[in-house]
Amino acid sequence: MLINHDTRCALDVVVDLVNTAPEGGDRDDLADVAALRRFVERNAISDIGTLSERDLTAVQAVRTRFAEVFAAAGSEIATRPTAELLNAMIAAAGTTPRLTDHDGYDWHVHYFAPGASLADHLAADGGMALAFLVVAGERERLRHCEAPDCGYAFVDLSRNRSRRYCDSRTCGNRLHVAAYRARRREATT
Repeated sequence: MLINHDTRCALDVVVDLVNTAPEGGDRDDLADVAALRRFVERNAISDIGTLSERDLTAVQAVRTRFAEVFAAAGSEIATRPTAELLNAMIAAAGTTPRLTDHDGYDWHVHYFAPGASLADHLAADGGMALAFLVVAGERERLRHCEAPDCGYAFVDLSRNRSRRYCDSRTCGNRLHVAAYRARRREATT
């Protein structure tokens, strides 16, 4: 599957946003305006002015809708509800596709209107990136980590769609080491 740079960046932001509230976790990594500012800086989101509690609440609502898209991705019958959810998000964001070059990046498309709020920015660009996956028939690439103590969201962009963990160096390696040690214990008993 061919994904352009802009779509990949938007998908990365969506994943990071969804993972600020890990499934089953008891902490919210997007609990205050300072955390929201760190999220913006970490993801190099441009054209964002002063952030407020209102922005925080709106971004948390976008995060919830993106999490619903990831939750529905595993269901065979969920394409229509996923499409309806994405359509509603994209429309509510006031999608306004436009060509732009900024911050040293070559020409690319932004889907949010100039001066849009952070929530509309995320809903438009992230919603369009997820819509491209649905159109390409690649919804199953939206996954959650299979490590029992993790559950982070990720987009599987491997060629054969075989990725199982959000990060093979942490979750994947930890489970492989645990399985190896269990086999060694069984071999010695």
